Amino acid sequence: MLLAGEVKGELARIHPARGCCRRAELAGLLLGASGPRLRTLDHATARTAVHLATSVGMRVSPPRPAVERGSDRARHHLLVELDPSAVADWRWEEAPSCDRRSFLRGVLLGAGSISFSASGPHVEIVVRGAETADRLRTWLAEVGVRAGVSVRRGRHVVYLKGHEEIAALLRLVGANRGVLELETHRVERDVRSRLNRLLNAEEANLERTVRAADRQLAAIATLEAEGRLATLGIGLREAAALRRRMPEADLDTLSTALGVSRSAINHRLRRLVELAREEE
Repeated sequence: MLLAGEVKGELARIHPARGCCRRAELAGLLLGASGPRLRTLDHATARTAVHLATSVGMRVSPPRPAVERGSDRARHHLLVELDPSAVADWRWEEAPSCDRRSFLRGVLLGAGSISFSASGPHVEIVVRGAETADRLRTWLAEVGVRAGVSVRRGRHVVYLKGHEEIAALLRLVGANRGVLELETHRVERDVRSRLNRLLNAEEANLERTVRAADRQLAAIATLEAEGRLATLGIGLREAAALRRRMPEADLDTLSTALGVSRSAINHRLRRLVELAREEE
């Protein structure tokens, strides 16, 4: 399965040819930044920020390391100092579709996290404030991507769940390999799920067959011990003899061996059980 870092790496390798698209992607990168500082764990994202800033004439310093100490361990970030005023006039409402795609690519690179787990893919985008989160959700809806908003530890998170929504976003921002891997993963999960259902059904059928055979063998033994088996019709005696010879066989195998229909052998075996119970 494609790793989350590889998805970001694929996005970072996309270099928009048009200046307007580069400005849009830079605006997206700044959406989740703390003021003029872009903080990222991803080297490719830091390089992309520097490249975009330089391409639009923004003065930018090389990325520098920074350590953020949490409750359990230190996280080594890269800080990129940017000038938000260079893209302050960028507006989603006025942007053409190519700029919107570039903007969302920048958002995903700068503030997004992608995870792939047994329960399915998950995308989260951390932004500043409820208003920004609501705007981003609205913008995503306008391009056909359904998202939700939650607050976690005081941070506003725009999240996507499910293959369809995440594949739509990845396709929109140009992560074609990511989409392919996502679809492949979904097919594999569907096949495994279908196979598990078939195996479970087969196991349940086998258990039912074994339990039924045990009841039938016990009934045949009872009828023989009471001397009644020999008095039964030839069809029931043949079914009893066959069940004893093939104690683990299913109805299809028994019907083929006896040369009768499945329903006929089933009826005869049920009748043997009923006769054995009549004298209990």
